[in-house]
Amino acid sequence: MHNPQHKPLYQPQSGNDMPRFGGRATMMRLPFVEELDALDVAFIGVPLDVGTSQRAGTRYGPRQIRAESVMIRPYNMATGAAPFDSLSVADIGDVPINTYNLLKSVDIIEEYYNKLNPYSLIPLTLGGDHTLTLPILRALKKKHGPVALIHVDAHTDTNDNMFGEKIAHGTTFRRAVEEGLLDCDAVFQIGQRAQGYSAEDFKWGETQGFTLITAEQCWHKSLDPLMSEIRQKIGERPVYLSFDIDGIDPAWAPGTGTPEVGGLTSIQGLEIIRGCKNLNLIGADLVEVSPPYDVSGNTSQLAANYLYEMLCVLPGVQYR
Repeated sequence: MHNPQHKPLYQPQSGNDMPRFGGRATMMRLPFVEELDALDVAFIGVPLDVGTSQRAGTRYGPRQIRAESVMIRPYNMATGAAPFDSLSVADIGDVPINTYNLLKSVDIIEEYYNKLNPYSLIPLTLGGDHTLTLPILRALKKKHGPVALIHVDAHTDTNDNMFGEKIAHGTTFRRAVEEGLLDCDAVFQIGQRAQGYSAEDFKWGETQGFTLITAEQCWHKSLDPLMSEIRQKIGERPVYLSFDIDGIDPAWAPGTGTPEVGGLTSIQGLEIIRGCKNLNLIGADLVEVSPPYDVSGNTSQLAANYLYEMLCVLPGVQYR
C-alpha cells in the first residue's frame, strides 16, 4: 500500500455491514468530508439544469447517481485497480447553484472550484447539465494553464449562441476556446452524430485544431486503438475528461435531455475511460443525466460506474 503522505484511506461502506438500500446518501457510500487537505480525490455534485435546451431534470442527476452507486464495490475486477488502497477519496457534497439564474450559477461554480485549487485533490464532478464544464475549466486554468480535453458527447457543444445567449449547455466549448482554456491541438471529441442546422456544424472545432471522431467512425469496432492514439498525442499534458451521457446510445442511456440515436455502446464508453490510464488527468465530469427520463435507473447506474472507472485511471491508483 503506497500512501507516503499518510492521508486517511476511506473505504466505501460494505454491503455486508449495511444493506445497500440503507446507509449514507453519498457517492459509493463514502464518507462526507469537509477537511479537503486530507483528500486526493473529491466527488462533487453540481445539480444544474438551468442551461438545458430540451428535456430538463439534470438538477436531480447528482442525487440519483449517488443512489445508483450503492452496488459499486471497491476493487475493479477487470483492470485490477484498487483506488481506495492508495488514494484518499470522499464525497464533499454539492455546489449551491442559483436555480433561477444560469449566469450567477456559472459564477458560483467557478468560485467553488477556485477554492479547491490550493488543495492537491482531483475533482470528479456529478452533473448537472454541460454548462458546468465551462466554469470548472476556468478554475482549472488558474492552476494548470490551458488543458487538453477528451470530450465524449452526441454534440460538439460549440454553438456560438442558443436563443441569443452566449452561455448554455450547447456553447461550452466555443466559450472555452475563446477564453483560452483549452490546448486546442490536444482536444478530442468522440461520438458526435445526428443532424445539424448546416453542413458546417461540426467544422468549427476542427478549424480550431480539434480532432473530431464521429459516432459513425466508432460503429462496430473497439475504441482501444483510438485511445492509444489519443494517449500518444496528449502525452504528459494536463488533460480533462468531460463525458456527456448522451454520447452513449439511448438504448443504454435513455435518461438524458437530448438523446440521439446511433450512439456509442456502454462498452465503448468503458474503453474510452479505461483508455485514459497513464494520462495526466487533472479532473473529470459526467454530465446530462436526467432522472425523470430514467425510469429503470439504468442511465444513473451507468453514470455511477463511469465515474468509478474515472477514479480507477487517476494518477497514483494502485493496481493488484
